[in-house]
Amino acid sequence: MEKIQDLGNEISLIDLMDLGLSERTGAYVIQAEELTIVETSASPSIPYLLNGLKALPIQLEDIKHIIVTHVHLDHAGGAGLLLQKCPNAKVYVHPRGRRHLADPSKLILGAKAVYGEQFDQLFDPIVPIPEDKLIEMEDGSSINIGGRTLTFIDTPGHAKHHFSIHDSGSKGVFTGDTIGVLYPQLVRKGVHISLPSTSPNQFSPDDMLASAKKIESLNPERIYFGHYGMSANPAKVFEQLRYWLPIFTEVSEKVWKDHGGTASEEVHKKIKTAIMEKILAYLEEQGVKLEHDVLEIIQLDLNVCTMGMMDRLSKQI
Repeated sequence: MEKIQDLGNEISLIDLMDLGLSERTGAYVIQAEELTIVETSASPSIPYLLNGLKALPIQLEDIKHIIVTHVHLDHAGGAGLLLQKCPNAKVYVHPRGRRHLADPSKLILGAKAVYGEQFDQLFDPIVPIPEDKLIEMEDGSSINIGGRTLTFIDTPGHAKHHFSIHDSGSKGVFTGDTIGVLYPQLVRKGVHISLPSTSPNQFSPDDMLASAKKIESLNPERIYFGHYGMSANPAKVFEQLRYWLPIFTEVSEKVWKDHGGTASEEVHKKIKTAIMEKILAYLEEQGVKLEHDVLEIIQLDLNVCTMGMMDRLSKQI
């Protein structure tokens, strides 16, 4: 049975089982007058999304808007495949991301460089989206979906092709990866921890903090994370980003400098291990021990985050 959460305010969250992991990546369904989906994950997740929509129940021809916060494949890779099932929908994308959804060849090359032989299993197929089905949303632009307005906000930091979406109906913001990743497994244990998402190749800590400030200025009551779920404590989310982001950058810069400013597997391992030690110490202070399911997800996240930090440091040479 599909995992679906009713988050209130006519918003449901469908677990897309990204990478075969529960509570890793989700799609938000806004059951307003004009049915809207925010995030699709990669193509292997589309069967979970379709089953979740069927269970709600939602007819695919009634879906009008498919929104992707940015074009990384774990958020938008399945958009083309989903669109084939939704004849009346349009896909909303950041202006910098539109060309990559119309022609995903560069996205595919970039993902293959990171994931290698795992690419097909994780992402295939990536279906191009027809130009007439793509709508660019500029900073501050909005759409009315029936009694509520979705406003698009340019929020770089994780990626330059990233926007967040303010929903007037829930007074919440769909933030993709801009202000971090939430771990609901730990929230249920009483520890609200969200970590920055610093994946390659456009990570900018300064832009990330500026985007967080921009989102915070909207006084949201809820944050809807791409990974994973909703937080009704936005103040804690912003506090966590400002706590962890300097740790991520300072640790990576120190290891990088100590090893002569060169990229290597050893440097990657040392950065990842040093940050993981900080996280484990933080959780120990909270009286929480990591269980295997969330440990696996955090390790996956840190693997990609470390790549992004090393990529940033290599460009500063």
